[in-house]
Order: sequence, then structure tokens, then C-alpha cells
Amino acid sequence: MPKFHFRLASLLRLRETTSDERRVQLAEVHRADAELEHQQKRLEAELQRLLQVCRTTAGPGAVDLPRLVEADQYASTLRTREGELQRRRQALAAEMVLRRQSLLEADRDVRTLEKLRENQSRAHRQEEDRQEGKRLDEAALQTVRT
Repeated sequence: MPKFHFRLASLLRLRETTSDERRVQLAEVHRADAELEHQQKRLEAELQRLLQVCRTTAGPGAVDLPRLVEADQYASTLRTREGELQRRRQALAAEMVLRRQSLLEADRDVRTLEKLRENQSRAHRQEEDRQEGKRLDEAALQTVRT
């Protein structure tokens, strides 16, 4: 009996490649989100530093009003950038969900073909075993007859 050959092997390789590509795409979104999170933390730290500067500037003694106005404008700019980062992270979160779902579907397609290959391989082995048993029975029968 010929060796087992899975006729859909090329389709399985294609689906594995697709799954790998989707995994890379998901990783890219995770990296982008991590970078945005890092930027957001830097902005938060800068806002805290600016708040401390404002507290010391508005402390006892002469108040440096132009510096406070400038700090308030800078804080407003930082908050605007922080809002933009939050919106971008929300968009990435939505993209992450889509890419994760896409990866799950690709993995499911791969598993389906792998299961089919396993089932066909098992059936092929069983057929080989059945034919081998049949040959052995025939050989034993020939031995008994002679």
C-alpha cells in the first residue's frame, strides 16, 4: 500500500502561513499600544512635574503670574495630547479585538485541517493493518494447505 499523502497539505501550509501572519499583525498592535501607554505615562509624569512647579510658584511670597499662565497653557496642551493618546489607544483596543478574532479564526482553520489529516492518516494506517492482516491470514492458509 502506498505511503500516506495528505492531499490538502498545501492548503494546510497556506492556512498556517495565514495564521502566522495574523499573529504578527496582532503583535504589531500590541507593540503600538505599549508605545502609546509609555507615551501616556511620560505625559502623566510631565503633568505631575508641572503641577509641582505650579505649587512652588504659587507658594508664599511673590507670585510669578506669567509663569503660572505659561504653565497652565502647557498643562492644557499636555492634557490635549493625553486625550489624543487615549483615543488612539481606544482605537487600537478595537483593532486588537478584531485582529485577535481573526487570529482565532485562522487557528481554527488550521486545527480543522490538522484534525482531518490525523483522521485520514489513522484511517490509512487501519487500512494498512487490515491488508497486512489479510496477507498474513492468506500466508498462514497457504502454509496449512501445503
